[in-house]
Amino acid sequence: MRFVIRGRVQGVGFRWFVRVQARRLSLAGWVANRPDGTVEVAAAGDQENLDELRRQVTRGPDGADVTSLAELEPPGDLEFPFSVRS
Repeated sequence: MRFVIRGRVQGVGFRWFVRVQARRLSLAGWVANRPDGTVEVAAAGDQENLDELRRQVTRGPDGADVTSLAELEPPGDLEFPFSVRS
């Protein structure tokens, strides 16, 4: 899956939070800040774990305020372990 998260999601440890959650769930993929202030997540793995990651990023870390999550075209091959891109 691949999606963009909007809200107060930069400068609050959001990428690190996503990385920790995705690695805990044994997912491949990456998370990155986008120039427009959103965060993009691309992940692959077991559907149950992907659903859990979606629930976690909708909540976000303390200090974050997620206002929306928009689906994008699924990515191609993803790296393992899950990483943070700059």
